[in-house]
Amino acid sequence: MDLFDSVFLAKASFIGIVFAITLGIAAYSTYFERKIAAFMQDRIGPDRAGPFGILQPLADAVKMFMKEDFIPANSNRWLFIMGPCLSMLTALMTSAVVPFGDTITIGDVTFDLQGIDVNIGILWVFGIVSLGVYGILIGGWASNNKYSLLGAIRAASQNISYELAMGLSIIAILMMTGSLSTKAIVEAQQNGHWNILYQPMGFIIFLICAFAECNRTPFDLPECETELIGGYHTEYSSMKLGFYLFAEYINMFISGAVMATLYFGGYDYPGIDFVTAQLGATAATLIGAGALIGKALAFVFIFMWVRWTLPRFRYDQLMGLGWSGLIPLAMFNVVVTGLGILLDQQILIGIGGVVVFIAGIVVYDQLFVKKKLA
Repeated sequence: MDLFDSVFLAKASFIGIVFAITLGIAAYSTYFERKIAAFMQDRIGPDRAGPFGILQPLADAVKMFMKEDFIPANSNRWLFIMGPCLSMLTALMTSAVVPFGDTITIGDVTFDLQGIDVNIGILWVFGIVSLGVYGILIGGWASNNKYSLLGAIRAASQNISYELAMGLSIIAILMMTGSLSTKAIVEAQQNGHWNILYQPMGFIIFLICAFAECNRTPFDLPECETELIGGYHTEYSSMKLGFYLFAEYINMFISGAVMATLYFGGYDYPGIDFVTAQLGATAATLIGAGALIGKALAFVFIFMWVRWTLPRFRYDQLMGLGWSGLIPLAMFNVVVTGLGILLDQQILIGIGGVVVFIAGIVVYDQLFVKKKLA
């Protein structure tokens, strides 16, 4: 076996492992969300399937497979099937450019813990995320159900609106890093120089947009049961419905991994140089991969926490926040970042931007909100 075949086999094995980890985390995210919701609402949660209900995701999977696979008579059959498949495919493809670690050596083969290391990694993420909305749109339209169609239209307009603010928030990081490569962005944050210190406002914007992109509460208007029954997946059953629900949890984990990559140093962690000196580069790389997954899981917990804490927005409030709030704020963040780079005082300008942001909220509250109430 030549070197090319060895590298290809190692890369293929790594991608398979990443997919398996992603699917496993998505499956057990359903269990932990139900447990977290039970804790917040003073309930027990799943406790029948296995010790502490730990086998509940397997029971749910069997239930989904055993349900009747129903396709509406007047639906577009092939598009109806394609919708959940496209959502699942795009959810999994996003992880390809996330660097889970530095290089690792197995035998005589050295390779990166990254599916594909391209110099347009951020554009890959946005391109795949943009395609994800087609799975929802196609599924809602093909169902031939007015509630499903309304949910799909909501999802399309919501995702387009919040992708703009999300893209503008990342521009500030690209200005600082000078590269679209996710690996280069992580390498620029080594030794504790995490972007969250320089871009706290950009991170807040990205986090809010991630909630909207994942259709999570308080931005779950595309599947709002009080208005649209079940939204875009009203007509789905069996594993087609399971694919839509599964894609949501995969997107949560991948969104957490992307936020950890962009703002929290990726696979960097305190003491990495000490671990490298004592245990070697391979052990330090594997611990770094665990650190990245841990950061992503912390964001998954935040997604769940917010779901059971905040109420759902009205649709006009959701669109107003995206167009009138986040997009101007993201533009302001880009200008502030450019000024910081010009003055070579990025961290001070970043903190100043947050202060101006908070002051603006206070002024808005004093001048407009209380005036309306009066």
